[in-house]
Amino acid sequence: MTMKSLKILFISDVYFPRINGVSTSIRTFVEQLQALGHEVHLIAPDYQVLTQDEAWIKRIPAHSIYFDPEDKLIKFGEAMKLLPALEQEKYDMIHVHTPFVAHYLGLKLAAKLNIPCIETYHTFFEDYLHHYLPWVPKYLAKGLARMISKRQCNAVDAIVAPSAPMLDVLRAYGVKVNAEVIPTGLQARSFEESNGQAFRLKYGIALDRPMLLYVGRVAFEKNIDFLLEMTKSLIEKRPNVLLVVTGEGPAEAHLHQLAKTLDIEKNVKFIGYLDRNTELNACYESADIFVFSSKSETQGLVILEAMAQGTPVVAIAELGTASILIEGKGALIAQDNIPHFVEKVNQLLTYPEHRFELGRQAKIYALDKWTAKFQAQRMAHFYSQLIDSQSQKNVSQSVHVSQKNQITADGI
Repeated sequence: MTMKSLKILFISDVYFPRINGVSTSIRTFVEQLQALGHEVHLIAPDYQVLTQDEAWIKRIPAHSIYFDPEDKLIKFGEAMKLLPALEQEKYDMIHVHTPFVAHYLGLKLAAKLNIPCIETYHTFFEDYLHHYLPWVPKYLAKGLARMISKRQCNAVDAIVAPSAPMLDVLRAYGVKVNAEVIPTGLQARSFEESNGQAFRLKYGIALDRPMLLYVGRVAFEKNIDFLLEMTKSLIEKRPNVLLVVTGEGPAEAHLHQLAKTLDIEKNVKFIGYLDRNTELNACYESADIFVFSSKSETQGLVILEAMAQGTPVVAIAELGTASILIEGKGALIAQDNIPHFVEKVNQLLTYPEHRFELGRQAKIYALDKWTAKFQAQRMAHFYSQLIDSQSQKNVSQSVHVSQKNQITADGI
């Protein structure tokens, strides 16, 4: 049975050119849903930067955030001016992707348009908020994050969680609404062949130098300090090892200083942002091992991207990454301590044949379980279920009102 074409409105306070996992997730799902025959529009901030393929995006004037200058927040009043035009679009569903202005805008528009509103819980704010509110005690920031998350999640019609462990956390908060676990899948381009040797030559990395790689936002909650300290310890066994950190973010200056403090500046290379359409695949392929120590990921998409390029992974399995990592399926799982992490990394550097086989298994695993098309099909099915449920609810309410009016008329 063919699913009917749906018309979905995404709303987010974050999208490209702002680079992070939420932006990547939105673009991935939009591309796949469109390929499946559905129509998707996006309300997102205007960053005053020209970007490609804007036909399906409604850019809204936005406020800057004083403690996080990379980000912006949609101006609620400016967005609400779109209401007459949105009413003409006849959307089936609103899908919110950030818990800031977009959350409240999504609820308001869904009520006005009489359509369901769902929200993806992309970010583990309990382990995030205190980094950006340093003047608030950590325990208070965590409590505030839990309270807001519970309230917001219970306000929408349904929640999408990127991983089962993240949904478990939300249920523990007291989130009661309907929910589905739907991770962001990998686009076909993540599996395209690339030239890791050319990447190394371009960035001055010797072809025989042991190379570890981190890709992602360079932010405090990513626990990159751990990777630098791990590298410091690993140097005792592997003096020539190189940790490459790829990405941008608010922790850059701190990490440069930490590398200097640890006296490992010759063993750490900060590359900055790489375009995923041109260089990122080659970056993944160039590494001997992808290393990841974040404990606040709701999914950990970069781990899968590395696997898609046949790069084995050593990582801590907590929260979202625990739903991806399977020992021996492209990855070795390390404990949350430096000696054990070093042991796993050194094991793969010592035995190239083990490293090669683990990388081969990584690509098979990513291709078998984590394609974007499969996850988009699941998302569209979830949309249809919620839309049908809302329609039945509307019919039931109409019948109830009709019966009530008839009783009143009969009484007269």
